[in-house]
Formats: sequence, C-alpha cells, structure tokens
Amino acid sequence: MSKDSSKLNTSASASVNANECADKNVKAFILFRVAFNARFYYPVLAVLFLDLGLSLEQYALLNVAWAVSIVGLEVPSGVLADLWGRKKLVVFASFLMVFEMLIFAFAPAQNIQLLFYLFLFNRFLSGAAEAAASGADEALTYDALSLANKEKSWPDVLDKLGRYQSIGFFVAMIVGAAAYDPSTFNVLGKWLGQDWHVQAQDVLRLPIFLTLALSLVACFASLSMIDRPKKVDAEISFSKATKDMIAAGKWILLSPLAFFVIAAYVCNDSVIRLFMTMASQYYRVLHLPELSFGLIGSSFALIGVVSPKIAKKLILLGSAQKAFGALSLAIVILLSCLAMTTKLWGLIFALGLGLGMGVVGFLCSHYLNESAEAEKRATILSFKGLAGNLFYGGVGFLFAQQLKVMQQSQPMAGENSIFMDTLAYLPWGFAGMILMAYLVSWTQRKFAAKARS
Repeated sequence: MSKDSSKLNTSASASVNANECADKNVKAFILFRVAFNARFYYPVLAVLFLDLGLSLEQYALLNVAWAVSIVGLEVPSGVLADLWGRKKLVVFASFLMVFEMLIFAFAPAQNIQLLFYLFLFNRFLSGAAEAAASGADEALTYDALSLANKEKSWPDVLDKLGRYQSIGFFVAMIVGAAAYDPSTFNVLGKWLGQDWHVQAQDVLRLPIFLTLALSLVACFASLSMIDRPKKVDAEISFSKATKDMIAAGKWILLSPLAFFVIAAYVCNDSVIRLFMTMASQYYRVLHLPELSFGLIGSSFALIGVVSPKIAKKLILLGSAQKAFGALSLAIVILLSCLAMTTKLWGLIFALGLGLGMGVVGFLCSHYLNESAEAEKRATILSFKGLAGNLFYGGVGFLFAQQLKVMQQSQPMAGENSIFMDTLAYLPWGFAGMILMAYLVSWTQRKFAAKARS
C-alpha cells in the first residue's frame, strides 16, 4: 500500500471517529442536560421549603447562598475544565447532584435551625454542581462538533435540546406536582379499591426522591461523554490556570460582542429566574391548588419548544443588541402585568416569562460559542455563568431584603400580600438594569476600540 493510500485511510478513519464522537457527545449532552435540570420538585419549589417549616425570607436567602456558591466556583471550574478535561468536570457535577439530593431527601425537619443549615449545605453542593457543569458540557459537545467540522449544526443541537428538555420538564412538572398532592394517592387508592388515607407529610419529599433517581441518569450520561484529545505537553498548574483565567477575562473585556451578550444575558436571566423560583408562591396568590402547579409547569415545558424558534427569529434582526433589546422590552411588559394582577389570567404573563427564559439561554449560547476561542471556550462560558449567578444572587438578596422591609412595615399582612407588594418593584428594577447594561456596553465598546488602536 502506498504512503498516499495509507494517509487517505488514516484520514478517513479519523473522520469516522470524529463523527462518531460528535454524535455520541450530542446524545449524552442532551440526556445529561435533561436529567440534570428537569427536577420533579420544581413545580412546588417555594412551597416545599415553606411546608418543611422555613420562612419565605429564609427560602429567599437559601437561593442567594446557592448563587454565591456558584459565583465562587464558576470560573475556576471552567479553567479546570479547559486544563484537566471537560468530561471530568461534568462527571463531578453529576456526582455532586447525587450528594445534594441525598441531603435534601434525608435532612430531619424536627429542628428548623438545623434544617436551615443542612439546606444551606445542600444549596452549596447544588451551586458547586451547577458551576462544574456550566460551560464544560457545552464546550465538550461543541468541541466534538468542531473536530468533525459540524460546528454549523450547533443551533440545530440547541433546538433539539430545547425540545427534549421541554418533554423532560413536562413529565417532571406533572409527576412532581401530582406526587406532592396527597389527594392523588387517595383518589388512586379508591380507584384500586383501597381505603388509603395519605396525608401531606407522607408525600412531602416524594418529588425529591424521584429527582434523586434522576441524578443517577445524569451520572450515566456524563460517563458516556468523550473528551477531546489533550495536548501531551499541557502544563497543569495553578499559575497557568490563573493566567488562562486572566486571559479569558481580558478577551471578554476587549470583545464588544461577548461583553454585551454577557451583560444583557445576566440582566434578563437573573430577573426571570428570580420569579421562576418564587412562582409557586404566585400560584398561591391566585388561589390555585398544588396539583395544578404541575399542569402549569408542564405548560412551561410545552411552550419551551417554541423558544428556539423565537430566538432564531430574533437573531435574524441582524445584531445581538437588537435581539436582546426586543426580548428585554417584552420582559418589562410581562413583569409589569404580573405585578398588577392577582387574577387567574396572570398565568398568561407567567408563561410568557417562562418562554423568555429559553430564548435568553439560546441567544447567549449562540453568540458566545460563535465568537469564543476554542481553547478558552469553557472558561469564557464560565465567566458568563459567574456573572449570571452573581447578578441572580444580588437580585435575590435585594428581593429578600425588600420582603423583610414589607413584613416589618405591614406586620398584620399575610404572605401573599407582602409577596405582591414586593413583586411590584421588579419591573422597575429590571428596566434600570437593562438601560445600565446598554450604557456600560457602549462605554466598553469605546474602550475596546482605543485598546486595539
């Protein structure tokens, strides 16, 4: 066999392996994201903590602690993913999810103070898992596509991910809310001819146990991924990690597109996420039964199928500024409508926010992956996660403080009234954040132009 023939065969074999690796990573990436994110307790998240004995303020502070843990670990985990291997970080994230759910499932509820501290540790583990997975799973999949010369198919992967995540959330919302409602089992018992008397305390943590099972699926998916080939002479040290982190930070500061996308993303994502974590409390304001929370959550999942299509339409507007501008305007309107109504049709605006969350994630992933350097991709995506969770923690802390102020000023008011009064501040705060993001990005663009010249 000639040398030319040998080279052709080697090239063809490498192409086949690259294609197989890309296909396998795409499948594992989608399964991991669905198992990691579609949690059965989401439809009753806020009321679950409250029913376990915590206060609304304690619950808000736990969300802040969750965000703070991500802030501290987000970028270092991204640097480690680039240096040590993205797969190791994704596998680590899946195992952290298992430990997180074990604490959630078995923490004793008799001592509220102890319960709060255990849940504080749970939130730390959850934040660490989010930080480890954030950026690493995307970079791992995008790199595999790039090696197979399929990076142009990334929007299609995101579209497919959106559909499967919607199905996963649909199932999790329906099953999770039904599992939390004791009447589900009492009705089922009658249908089976059994005289069951299931109480709320009997099924309080059932959605958590179901999510614990799902964490094992996330472990399987993470172990199925294939990491990119590593350079033999790669220097893995603290000094190199620090240099890479600084280099990625400088790249973002000097990239007008990346800087703006991250700024717009954190404003939109933090406010939408704040409402979504408090959504079950809003449903109680609307006097809806817990069982309906799953139906509402499944509606979020169904409309999530539409998010990629809307995001693609926004991308066609021609620039990230126009795309995020149109989205932000819609979110201001939705937040304003939510704050002004306690009627059932307020659900329409809540569903609109859920749709916006998918659009925000799609736009950010599209613009950042398209512009990021391959060797720094996980680190750059981690900076995005760091900024997002820093803002989410800040917004959550301010919301918790405003709740406290409202409680002190209206000691006789109920939780629903206090929640709605605090919610009224959200659209104003979000509008101010978006205007500031555009102003800071305009200033940064001038700074980056001078630095390059």
